Amino acid sequence: MSDRLLVLVRHGQSEWNLKNLFTGWRDVELTEKGIAEARAAGQKLKAKGITFNAAYTSDLKRAQNTLTLIQEEMGLTHIPVIKNLALNERDYGDLSGLNKDDARKKWGEEQVHIWRRSYDIAPPAGESLKDTLARTLPYYVTEILPRVLRGERILVAAHGNSLRALIMVLEKLSPEGILKREIATGAPILYRLNADSSVAEKSEI
Repeated sequence: MSDRLLVLVRHGQSEWNLKNLFTGWRDVELTEKGIAEARAAGQKLKAKGITFNAAYTSDLKRAQNTLTLIQEEMGLTHIPVIKNLALNERDYGDLSGLNKDDARKKWGEEQVHIWRRSYDIAPPAGESLKDTLARTLPYYVTEILPRVLRGERILVAAHGNSLRALIMVLEKLSPEGILKREIATGAPILYRLNADSSVAEKSEI
């Protein structure tokens, strides 16, 4: 079996996930449920006998704290952790901090749906999913993928939309396909890669 292992984990539930607010680059804490989700992710990975050589996360504490909790559960607090804003959540711009229902009242249901679910239309002063991919994918290709291809086992704890960028490439999804993809909080997705960076095996735990 390939030892070229890449594991992606979306951070546990955050306080603003719970309140139904657009979060983006705002730096918010995990909820009690989010902490439990992160610990459970670590326990599941440990139970499968998985270890990691290094971990990557974003510049935002909900992802960083999720990673720390996973490391604690796995007994891997010693591995190198690389933090970079290339892995940050999509920037929701003027929507950040707004309740999703209030945003619909202000801009209309259809417009908010377009901002949330279109590939290349950004909210005011924010990023589209295409913009998020434009900063996340080069970082993955230059920093993370080469390590996996060398046989290292790498964990990435990040966000729904920055992980969508990686999943789009790994699973060869279209822009339409990736928009439909839901990524659960605190649920590890395991990819074992072939030498040409294609996916040999995928599983979720």
